[in-house]
Amino acid sequence: MTSDFDGPPLTPETPVSPNQRRLLISGLGLAPAGANVIMQLSRLPIGRAIVESTVESGSLRRHPIKRTRTTLAYIMVALYGTDHERAVMRREVNAQHRQVRSNDDSEVTYDALDSELQLWVAACMFRGVIDAATFLYGPVDDVTYATLLRHCASFATTLQVSESRWPVDRATFDAYFATAMRDVKMDDTTRSYLRGIASLDFLPTPLSRILGPSHRFLTIGFLPPAFREELGVSWSSRQQARFERIVSGMGALNRHLPRVLREFPWNLIERDTKRRMSRGRSIL
Repeated sequence: MTSDFDGPPLTPETPVSPNQRRLLISGLGLAPAGANVIMQLSRLPIGRAIVESTVESGSLRRHPIKRTRTTLAYIMVALYGTDHERAVMRREVNAQHRQVRSNDDSEVTYDALDSELQLWVAACMFRGVIDAATFLYGPVDDVTYATLLRHCASFATTLQVSESRWPVDRATFDAYFATAMRDVKMDDTTRSYLRGIASLDFLPTPLSRILGPSHRFLTIGFLPPAFREELGVSWSSRQQARFERIVSGMGALNRHLPRVLREFPWNLIERDTKRRMSRGRSIL
């Protein structure tokens, strides 16, 4: 089922406490981002939509820096934007998504305005928030989890998903995610593309050779086992032990960084996005 809802986001503007911002916004908290993108695209219609999209301006391979900026801008607006800013973001996202739809020659049927697929993407983004907070600060207690879950409803409502469909508590979210996991599937086309994301092969060759191996290691380490299996990658106990040592060190480093460094590049993205909006420029 698809929808074309262009009304204002349903999530009200709510103040964000400094502690919530600390949990949500951290440069080192982007470490699980590669794994989270793979999770989002691991349902076949979504993966094929990205691989086959003809929207050149949103192509990761052609515009890796721009695509990264716009993805982070979406998250910042969803989390911290005003209702007006979310409405602007929604319109721009919808304009791009309307162009992403399978045709008669497509092997897989997809529509980027499908609210069910968008709910999955938003749910994965919230899992990314919890994964980042957990690795930086330790397990998230139920009260903090509930607060973050309510706030992150805007991941969904800034897309095509009504607020009533967003899980109301931890148990409901876990039940939704477990059920939705049954639809996780890759084919050779999407699996190859997602492995490329892990290895950063969309970057210029010198950069991908330098940064790719470490990014691939962290990405696979943050992936839950079911996604690793679908991706066709192995993961040993020795790799897990090394991964845990690295993650522990990153968490310790994050706790000692001053706020301006801890929040980079989010703070830069936030200022740039607000400036673009104030001048009437496109965000995406």
